[in-house]
Amino acid sequence: MTDVPTVLFVCVKNGGKSQMAATLMRQRYADAVRVFSAGTRPGSALNAESVAALAEVGASTEGEHPKPVDAQLVDQADLVVLLGEEVELDPSSTPVQRWVTDEPSRRGIEGMERMRLVRDDIAARVASLGEQLGLRSGA
Repeated sequence: MTDVPTVLFVCVKNGGKSQMAATLMRQRYADAVRVFSAGTRPGSALNAESVAALAEVGASTEGEHPKPVDAQLVDQADLVVLLGEEVELDPSSTPVQRWVTDEPSRRGIEGMERMRLVRDDIAARVASLGEQLGLRSGA
């Protein structure tokens, strides 16, 4: 791994969870890590509730949009994090982690309350990943 690790977060649509993870990682670790996100079947826009939930904690998705997985970026990443049970990706030789995040809707929790719980779950996982990678918080 290089001095500044590269992490690629991948979900299906790249409109919600992978964008949240990337945004929270950038916010927490700034220049200590290179962060990207992508989707296996990218949607047309970011999830508005995801964007709002991130804004509540001062994290911005400005300039972001759903993007497809780029094979070259996968190969250059030090780690690929798959968010969710449904996302499938063959990352060749790049190490992979899968995060099966909390899904509050299974408990009847919807709307912004749901999105805040998802955000907080992902934020805790981002902090744990930062520790695993030996990163220092820039926030």
